[in-house]
Amino acid sequence: MSEEEEAVIEAEEIIRCQRIFVNRLDSYSGRNIGKYLSSCIVGASLEEVAEEEEEEDEARSVAELSPAKPKEGIYQIVGTLSQAESRKPDFAQEIYTTTSRDELLARMVECDVIIYNITEDESQIEEATWAATALHEVMAQFEKQKVFILLSTIMTWARSKPLDPDDPEIPFTEEDYRRRKPHPNFMEHTNAEKVILKLGKTLSWLGETPAIPFFGDGKNFVPTIHVLDIAAVLQNIADHRPRVHYLVAVDESIQTLSEIVKCISRNLGPGKTQKVPKENAFLCKDLTQPQLDELLVNLRMEAVFLKENFNIKWVAQNGLVESIDQVIVEYKQSRGLLPVKICILGPPGVGKTSVAAKLCKHYKLHHIMIKDVITKAIENLEKIVAPKEVESPEMEDEEEEEEEGEEEEGDNVEEAQELLDSVKENMEQNGGRLDDSYVIKFMKEMLTSMPCKNQGYVLDGFPKTYDQAKDLFNIEEEEEEDDLRGKVHHYDKIIIPDHVVFLNASEDFLKNRIMNLPEIVVAGTHYAQDRYLRALSVFREINTEDETVLNYFDELEIHPQHIDVPKFEDVENRLIVKEIVKDVGDPRNYGLTDEEKEELERKQAEERLIREAREKAELERKEAEERAQKLSNWEDWNKRLEEVKRQEQELLEAQSIPLRNYLMKHVMPTLMQGLNVCCMVRPDDPVDFLAEYLFKNNPEFE
Repeated sequence: MSEEEEAVIEAEEIIRCQRIFVNRLDSYSGRNIGKYLSSCIVGASLEEVAEEEEEEDEARSVAELSPAKPKEGIYQIVGTLSQAESRKPDFAQEIYTTTSRDELLARMVECDVIIYNITEDESQIEEATWAATALHEVMAQFEKQKVFILLSTIMTWARSKPLDPDDPEIPFTEEDYRRRKPHPNFMEHTNAEKVILKLGKTLSWLGETPAIPFFGDGKNFVPTIHVLDIAAVLQNIADHRPRVHYLVAVDESIQTLSEIVKCISRNLGPGKTQKVPKENAFLCKDLTQPQLDELLVNLRMEAVFLKENFNIKWVAQNGLVESIDQVIVEYKQSRGLLPVKICILGPPGVGKTSVAAKLCKHYKLHHIMIKDVITKAIENLEKIVAPKEVESPEMEDEEEEEEEGEEEEGDNVEEAQELLDSVKENMEQNGGRLDDSYVIKFMKEMLTSMPCKNQGYVLDGFPKTYDQAKDLFNIEEEEEEDDLRGKVHHYDKIIIPDHVVFLNASEDFLKNRIMNLPEIVVAGTHYAQDRYLRALSVFREINTEDETVLNYFDELEIHPQHIDVPKFEDVENRLIVKEIVKDVGDPRNYGLTDEEKEELERKQAEERLIREAREKAELERKEAEERAQKLSNWEDWNKRLEEVKRQEQELLEAQSIPLRNYLMKHVMPTLMQGLNVCCMVRPDDPVDFLAEYLFKNNPEFE
C-alpha cells in the first residue's frame, strides 16, 4: 500500500466523532480552547478555507461561539477541573474528578487527542510529564494512533542567542528548537518539553499578558497569539497529525512591549503609558514572577509550519494591536466588564445631582454635568492652542511615547483656536450660556471618550428636551432615512444610556425643599427664589407636550423608571438610590484593588469589634436586669409564702376552737379524774383500768 493510500485511509478514520482530553477546563485557556474545539467538525481543517469564511470567522467573538451538543463528526471535549467544586462547563461532555492516576490514565486511553496546558499552572508540569510517559508505556495496546499535545510557554526560548549576530531581526522558527535557551525560572517547562520530545510532539506559545506600566525601555519584542487561534492550531494538529516534533504557534505580528501597552492604554486605559525601571518591576504586587518574565522576554519568532501546512481561520492574524477592538470586546464580555450608563432626569431641586453622585460612587462611574463638560472642553481647547514649552532633555526620553499625539494636536491648533473663539463669542452674546449645538458637540465628545465607553457614566439632568436627545444620541448620517421611516431612530448604541430615571415631585414639595435650604447653599445659585421659580416654570412648559425627552427614550424601548421623591423622603436620598440600584443591578466593573480590599477589611473588622462590644454590653445589661428581677421576685415569693403560712395557721386555730370547747366540757373532766385515780392506784393494766373507770363514771349513765 502506498503512502498516499495510507494517508487517505488515516484521514477517513479521523473523520468521525473524536474525543479530546483537555486539562483544567475551568481555567481561562482551557475554557476557551475547549469551547472552540467543541464547535469544530472533525477534519474540517483538512479542507481549504474560503476567503469569505475567513473574513466572517475573524469577526466572530468569543461570546458568539455557542457550544454544540456532542454528535457524530463533532469533537467531544472531556477533561479535568482545577477545583473540584467548580461547575461543569456547558461544552464539556464529561469531567474526570478521580484522584487515582491509574483511573485517570484509563480515561485518557479512551481519548483520541490529549492536550496538556502547562502555561498557567506550574503544578501541571509534573502531571503532564507523567501522563505522556504513562501513555507511551501502554502505547502497544492502542487500537489507533493518539496525539499528545503539550501546550508550553515561549519562555523556554527567552535566552536564545540570535541566529545571526550581525542581523538580530532574523526570527526563530520551529527548526531552531534545538538551539533554544530557556529563562532560568522556566527550566521545568523546558525539561517537560524534552521529555515529550522523546515521546511524541509538542507545541509552544505565549499568552498575552501586557500591562499599562511597562518595564524597561519597552523595545523588547513580545510574541503573541489569540487563545482562539491557539484552539484553531490544536484543531489542525488533531486533524492533520503532522509528523514534525516541535511547533511554534505565534501570530504574524512583530510588536514591542511598548507598542502593545500604548495600544491597550489608548483603547482601554487612560491613554498614557509609564516607563518603570526593571529594578522596580519586582515591587509590583499585581504581577507574578512568571508574568514579569514573560513581559521582559525579547524574541522574534515566525510560525513557518503553520503558514505553509495548516488551514487556520484566524481571529487575530496580524496581532493584538491590529485586532484591539475585537480583543477589547472579548475581554469585557469574558470578565463581565460591561459599562453602566444611567441618565437622571427631573425638575430642578428634586435631587438629581445628589442621587447621581451616590450612583457614581456605588458603580464607580463618571459623573457627567453640563457645566463641568463645558468647562473641561474649553480648558482642553486652551491647552491645545497654548504655546508648547520646550522640554528638558531628561523629559524627552520619558515623553517619547506622546510625540505622535502632540504632532496630531499641532495640526489641529488652527481648528481648535477657531472653535475656542466661536465658543467664547457665543457665551458673551448669550450672557454666559452656550448654544445647544456647542453643548451637544462637547457632550458627545465626553460620552465617546474612553472612560465613559469603558466604565460608563451617570448623565446628570441632560438632555432636557426631545430635540437635544435626538441631536445627542441619533446617528447624523441616517437622519434623512429617519424622516422617511417616521419615528424610527437610528441611535448610537455606544453612548445611549441603558437606564433612564425620572425623579418627580409636586411644586409645593420642591418649593418647600428649596426654602428650607441654608442661605449659604442658595446664595449665587439657580436656587435663588426668582431664578428657581423661572427654571421650574420652564421645566414644566417643556414637559407638557407630546415630544418630551421621556417620549424619546420610550420610542427607543428604553422605558424610564419613574420615582416619586416625596414617597422616599430622605435627606440624603439613600432610599431613592437603593430603589435605582435594585432596577439597574449589581456593578459590572473591576473588583476592589488590594488597597481597597485592605481598607474594606479594616472597616469591617472595626465595625465587627464595635458590634461585638455593643452586643456584649447589651448582653451584660440584660443579665444584670434578669438577676435583679430574679432577686426581686424571690423576695416577693418569700413574703407571700410567709403570709400564706400565717393565714393557714390562723385558719387552723379558728377551726379548732369548737372542738376544744367540746372536749373541755364533756371529755376532759372525767378523763382527768380517771388519770389521777390511775396514778394513785397504779394498776397492772392502766389502759384497761382507765377504760373501766370511764365506763363506770360516765355522766350520762348517772
